[in-house]
Amino acid sequence: MTIQRRLARSGFTLTREYRVPLQRVWDAFADEDQKRSWWGDSVETREWSFDFRVGGRDIDEGKFHNGPLSRYEATYTDIVEHVRIVTTYDMWLDGAHMSTSVASWEFEPTDAGTRFTHVEHGVFFDQFWADGQGREDGTRGLLDALGSYLA
Repeated sequence: MTIQRRLARSGFTLTREYRVPLQRVWDAFADEDQKRSWWGDSVETREWSFDFRVGGRDIDEGKFHNGPLSRYEATYTDIVEHVRIVTTYDMWLDGAHMSTSVASWEFEPTDAGTRFTHVEHGVFFDQFWADGQGREDGTRGLLDALGSYLA
């Protein structure tokens, strides 16, 4: 089977209001045990690595129940404590390189708790060229899981 070589680009912004202090939201990303509690909850983990520092790498490989093997490899490019986290990351699906993205996570204290903003720009490769909406939907699911964890 010949793979048609193509690229697609996709970007989105998602904002959530979490009714907990900023420190609690920050720790859900910065503390390994907390991140494991909500990140990728619907997959059977095969490999996990967590190195929360500028230049550090995270890996999360897992199999969706009765579904494909997904691999996430991220590098932290900027961390300003309690303000922002910026990563570049690549995704694979069943061993095929799916995409490369830049994602920023911003944390802002509010009277009611914390405003969290996720901004992402991705490039999708070859057979995955139309998956931008799927990435946004998947990220919504992660932010919902984070909200449940924080509640």
